[in-house]
Amino acid sequence: MTRRHWWRRARAARDERGPLNVMFVLTECFRGGAEVLLLELLRHLDRKRFAPRVATLKKPGSMGKAISNAVPLTSKWLHHKYDARVIGRLARHMRETATDAVITVGTGGDRMFWGRLAAWRARVPVILSAIHSTGYPQGIELANRLLTPITDGFIACARRHARYLIDYERCPAERVFAIPNGVDTRRFRPRDRVLARARMGWDARVPIAGIVAALRPEKQHVLLIEAWADVVRRLPEAQLIIVGDGSERTAIEEAIARHRLHASVTLLGCREDIPELLPAFDVMVLSSKMEANPASTLEASACGVAVVAPDVGSLPETVVPEKTGLLYPGSDRVALVEALLKVLEDRSWAARLGEAGRRFVQKHFALEVMVCGYERLIEGLYDAAWTGKPFLPEDLEEALANIAPQAMEKIDAVEESPVKTHH
Repeated sequence: MTRRHWWRRARAARDERGPLNVMFVLTECFRGGAEVLLLELLRHLDRKRFAPRVATLKKPGSMGKAISNAVPLTSKWLHHKYDARVIGRLARHMRETATDAVITVGTGGDRMFWGRLAAWRARVPVILSAIHSTGYPQGIELANRLLTPITDGFIACARRHARYLIDYERCPAERVFAIPNGVDTRRFRPRDRVLARARMGWDARVPIAGIVAALRPEKQHVLLIEAWADVVRRLPEAQLIIVGDGSERTAIEEAIARHRLHASVTLLGCREDIPELLPAFDVMVLSSKMEANPASTLEASACGVAVVAPDVGSLPETVVPEKTGLLYPGSDRVALVEALLKVLEDRSWAARLGEAGRRFVQKHFALEVMVCGYERLIEGLYDAAWTGKPFLPEDLEEALANIAPQAMEKIDAVEESPVKTHH
């Protein structure tokens, strides 16, 4: 038995018991990329092998209802910021539910701190932290770094992200596991663009760029508005659709007014119909100063939409320049303008980029690959807690290499006939 597991040994060998009880710990379930991915994961985990549940330290949040419809959800464990008694309360809950694995969801903060301490106190065999962002505005604070010895694994959402966690967040390389974010390519699929636009009351003939992202400072929507002012000087009919909400809304509205773009920019707020909305775009754009592996660009590619994104974080793994979209130097407004114009002025080429993007996502970033990655990681570390034989990142990488072709076969087996896209 390894030193890390000797006192947190699994209760029984996996083949001698029923499904593994897995608890995901968050602060709140507000709508965001990580929470949307979590909901998909909860819905698709194999119930013969896993019994998932969710605990939110504070309120359930805007996605609480959707998550509680999928799995048991408990909330309000943390009474105030320095409520150390949450460790005992949450640990008792973990013992009562015979929890086999705890996964904290999010970078740093109270979920990562209290969640892991409670799991350690409850002697949960497997303790994991899923990290979904890189650097600003979130990072792993000193208090959370001190809990590294009780953590069996840190989950990165792409290979470059894994490297970031090792090099900058100081996570031990032998405990950093890369599981690529995945998208449901049956839900996110190409649709008739004319009909998609008619549904929204948009002209089928005009070039449309869209961004789906929370209105937060790191997403740099104001930079995008400034770039869009240059785009419409050359393409006066072009439209920019902004989907999302957040603290930067006032600053974005002021930028729109400053550049007199009311006729060219539409703020839609949060939407529940993203799979139907994305196919109406000619291009999906991001202007972030940093990203890990954003779900929005994967969803756009799955819908057959070209992507223009900054060359930051793990985006170079998901956007193939000149084949599925374009990358530009992060925060470079001039380069962003040039990339947008290049795609919007040749909408037939944009459609070809989107078609290639869909096949790329199906092969490398299908939901099946992400779900199987989590399943294999949890089982591998649980087995390690029973046998003492370590489960390492290269073991997961080998498993994912075998999973990807199988996932592609499943997708091909149920793939609908291609939907014609009109321009």
